[in-house]
Amino acid sequence: MSESFAGISKFVWFVGVVEDRMDPEYAGRLRVRCLAHHTADKTLIPTEDLMWASPIFADGGISGLGSSPGLFVEGTHVMGYFRDGSERQEPVILGTLPSAPVEYAQSGGFYDPNGTYPKYINEPDVNRLAVNKKNGTEETNPHLSLVLRRLTRTTNIATSEFTLDTTAADNSDMGASLETTWSQPTIPYNASYPYNHVYESESGHIREYDDTNGAERIHERHRTGTSYEIDESGNKTELTVSNHYNIIKGSSQALIEGLKDLSIDGHYKLYINKSGSPNNHYDIQIGAGANINIQVDSGNVNITTGGDGKINLNSGGDYNVKVGGDYTMTVAGSRSVSVAGTTTDNTSGAVVHTGKTIDLN
Repeated sequence: MSESFAGISKFVWFVGVVEDRMDPEYAGRLRVRCLAHHTADKTLIPTEDLMWASPIFADGGISGLGSSPGLFVEGTHVMGYFRDGSERQEPVILGTLPSAPVEYAQSGGFYDPNGTYPKYINEPDVNRLAVNKKNGTEETNPHLSLVLRRLTRTTNIATSEFTLDTTAADNSDMGASLETTWSQPTIPYNASYPYNHVYESESGHIREYDDTNGAERIHERHRTGTSYEIDESGNKTELTVSNHYNIIKGSSQALIEGLKDLSIDGHYKLYINKSGSPNNHYDIQIGAGANINIQVDSGNVNITTGGDGKINLNSGGDYNVKVGGDYTMTVAGSRSVSVAGTTTDNTSGAVVHTGKTIDLN
């Protein structure tokens, strides 16, 4: 075995800067310009002439398993060794060397050729969400995503408001609920270094596992703002900034032991028993002491059954109907009314009965 092989005689180490990650073999390799091994003069060693370095992944690495490729963007400082020893033709990257850049990308070697990174200078490469630097209690340099979340928080969401007459025909009150409002909870972020563990992708996707004492959170956010967050008390907030699709191929059960408010600014459609299978009923049960209240501000309440379907109303108590306009009933068959007590009709106008035969007892 060659004595140049790493570990046989000695390791040949390097510290370098990533200048290219567009591996034509899609193997996650990186072109690295190594300090003391390469010159900064790109006319002598252009980026495309640098050797491809293989990074060591912390997990996986076979058959697409684990995390790959690594997030080594151009401009990243890395450390590694040459596995061919003094030949220095087969670099291996052990990891990154976070620092505090003091200047933005420049022309020449040992910088991001694209001029994208670093995005900020004179502060550590550790994510701002993990650092949360403060002057007293005031955050001095909050992450942009945190600023946007606080500015776009949704508040004062109205629930149902019964503004029309809620007095029944017998002058009793229908007991409709009063209008209330609710708001998205305040953003619970209050991280302390080094307990917030943050992952951020280059386009701005974020994942946080915050172990700060008294402010423990889990937060995951798409770059557009769609996100979910679990606060220190176990409260979960979900936000979708565009459309939301929920497709369940099997059954779904839900238990809510508290309240539920639903406010919809568009239409709401519900389709039960689409397959037409028997006994797939739509059942609603209201416990003792509560009502079903429906208010249409300006429109109709329509109930239609097809075929020989029935509309059945069973009241254990009184049946009260109050009509502000005309009351019209059209019956294609017979009409039968059975009253166990007294029937009283009070009419301010005329009473007209028309029929082929009218029998009065």
